[in-house]
Amino acid sequence: MGDNTVVVTLACDECKRRNYSTIKNKQTHREKIELKKYCKWCRRHILHKETK
Repeated sequence: MGDNTVVVTLACDECKRRNYSTIKNKQTHREKIELKKYCKWCRRHILHKETK
């Protein structure tokens, strides 16, 4: 990984569980990541937001 890439954790917007982790380039994507992913606890596709 380069100097500008960091590992970020994605948390479910509904149950707040941290389900996914991904890599992001801070230089090209300054805003927080929001993806619609499957939550196995809620059992449906829900918006997941970047957490610390």
